[in-house]
Amino acid sequence: MHEDHGISIWFFIGSLLVVYGLIIVIASLPALFSAAAAPHVVMAHLHAGLWWGALMLLLGIFYVVSFWPDKKDHPKHQQ
Repeated sequence: MHEDHGISIWFFIGSLLVVYGLIIVIASLPALFSAAAAPHVVMAHLHAGLWWGALMLLLGIFYVVSFWPDKKDHPKHQQ
């Protein structure tokens, strides 16, 4: 039922996290340079979108690198 040559689902999840993280970071960048971007947002100075986007981007990169399909030293192949 389980094949060893398949691509791990975590690779695709990491890819999605990279894409979504990039979108959120890019969308949050104008708020850094413009004080009038969101005047009624509480604690807008913390730039939550930028932090969460960066976290998603880093986590996605970690998953993509860790579960790259052609990687020979994957834990599943060491058994």
